[in-house]
Amino acid sequence: MISAGLQKAIDNLNIQDVYVRDQVASCIGDFDPKYSAEIERLTIQQMHLVKQASVAALDDESQLLRVFVRLGARWIDPEGKNEELAVRAVIEAEFIAEYQMTATLEQSCIDEFSLKNASYHIWPYWRELLSNQCARMHLPRLILPTVQLAHNRRQQTEDLDSDEQIAEK
Repeated sequence: MISAGLQKAIDNLNIQDVYVRDQVASCIGDFDPKYSAEIERLTIQQMHLVKQASVAALDDESQLLRVFVRLGARWIDPEGKNEELAVRAVIEAEFIAEYQMTATLEQSCIDEFSLKNASYHIWPYWRELLSNQCARMHLPRLILPTVQLAHNRRQQTEDLDSDEQIAEK
């Protein structure tokens, strides 16, 4: 169930832009994924962090919500003794999602929207960036799943259940 604050934010925020603010992609030390014998045993760790949300006044009447989200993946040697030394490759990016505000929102609405919805808008851009960067670096192909909002998943499950009941009748 969506809270009233989140619904108010959804109703009053219109996505305007999603773009990369910062990106890091590197192999660590002498690791070369194209020729590495250890590539198959590496494990992948992922990072997802909603860093901040800020409201910017564009003019006397319009405001823009900017949500900063940092995402990353790193390839780790699970047999490494020291976590820092076990890292073989890193791909990270910080995205900004910008939303036109059609009404002034309380900070609690902005915070809930930023934590629950902004990543949903950024995710397709991250999937594409990560997939392409893996190919360019000769890292193993990594395909991230699509993301659905939790309330959509529940709705689809309920729809499937009702469709199955109809089919049984």
